[in-house]
Amino acid sequence: MFDEIMGKFEGSPSQQAVIRLLLERGFSVNDEGRVVSGGIEIPNTGIAREIGVDRRVVDSTTNAILDDPELKRIFQNISSIPSLMDLAPVLDLTVLTIEVEDADEPGIVAKVTTMLAEGGISIRQTISEDPEFTDDPKLYLVTDDPVPGDLLVEIRNLPFVRKVEF
Repeated sequence: MFDEIMGKFEGSPSQQAVIRLLLERGFSVNDEGRVVSGGIEIPNTGIAREIGVDRRVVDSTTNAILDDPELKRIFQNISSIPSLMDLAPVLDLTVLTIEVEDADEPGIVAKVTTMLAEGGISIRQTISEDPEFTDDPKLYLVTDDPVPGDLLVEIRNLPFVRKVEF
């Protein structure tokens, strides 16, 4: 799906940058072509500044979204969720990041969360990036306690795991 969406803006790397930001942040586009998070409008100048494009690129991208029924359906229904990852150090939580070989493989989240639960580790939040919307999707687990080294090794040794960081 990500490739299909980006393909619609194939001739414009600047518009692709706008699309990538909207998807990464979970920003919607309302009927007036304004970028919003919930009911809060995000100024196009702020979006443009963030990704280093002209404000008019944001305008033309949101207009293109509204003109395409498939994109309109996606971008009028996308939403963001709060993440504990940046707050983890402040709240004395641990963030475990897992990169996998094939993010489309079924059971990845189930296997890892089961291992943590069986190890007595309480999970506060799980964020799994969608392989359809991200080039290199990762699984993030925010836990109350640090994950013991032996459990990290067990997770790292799973056949589908490429890399584990905490």
